Amino acid sequence: MAKTSTGRTTTGRTASQPPPAEHAAAPKVAAETAKAATAAKKPAPPNSASAAAKKVAPTIAAPSKKAAVGAKTPVPQKPAATKVAAPAKSAAATRKTATPPKVDAPKKTAASKPVAKTVAVKKAAPRRTATRVAVPVPAARRGRPIPSVRKAPAKKLTGGGPQVFTVSHLNEADFKPDGLRPYAQYRDLGIAAATAGLCQAHVIRLVPPCTDEVRKRHVHQTELQLVYVLKGWMKNEFEGHGEQMMSVGSCWLQPTGIKHTVLDYSPDCEVLEIIVPADFKTEELA
Repeated sequence: MAKTSTGRTTTGRTASQPPPAEHAAAPKVAAETAKAATAAKKPAPPNSASAAAKKVAPTIAAPSKKAAVGAKTPVPQKPAATKVAAPAKSAAATRKTATPPKVDAPKKTAASKPVAKTVAVKKAAPRRTATRVAVPVPAARRGRPIPSVRKAPAKKLTGGGPQVFTVSHLNEADFKPDGLRPYAQYRDLGIAAATAGLCQAHVIRLVPPCTDEVRKRHVHQTELQLVYVLKGWMKNEFEGHGEQMMSVGSCWLQPTGIKHTVLDYSPDCEVLEIIVPADFKTEELA
């Protein structure tokens, strides 16, 4: 680098070297621009105005490319965004809906009330009392008067004293051969003592085998005799009803005085017998 007399520093060239082409062309561009300005001040003839403008326009519009090399091109700025005002709300939208005024119901007047109609009511004629005429019944159709039936008063089944509470639980030792039939064992449930002789209840175990002594025909004079099979089975014959096979769950009632016979029973046959009264009579038939 070399310093000039003016104190400026030149890079890579001497003072005697000619300036670059760009700096040499600058005076020419300035001279042309001045000529164009003076020509514009002179009044141009009417016909030559457009021609002069055409000559001047290229000269001004087309500057040398070399002169524009060192100049900085201005950066175009973006136009500021313009705010668009929102459209004003219409008066119809901003206007509140007016509430319709309440209309009072029309008042009822005397003329609007329904007029009651008067209806004439005719009284019915009084009913005549019908007179019944007795029709004579032939003597052949006349029946004999039915005599009134009087029921005999029922006997009160009461024992000799008040009844007491009692309970009996199963105990094999309670089965004893001290009952009516010598071929059976009886377990007394204590009902006769609790009812003062009103009722008797016992469980009977029939002892096998069934012999001719068991098959004797007989009757009982009782007011009630009910039998229920607990175990096994038992075959009997009743007068007017023939032979009946009783098994577990079978129950029957023997009316007083009915003739019956024990025909057969299983080795484990066991029945519950309830008799009213506790003391009753048994008759064997030939």
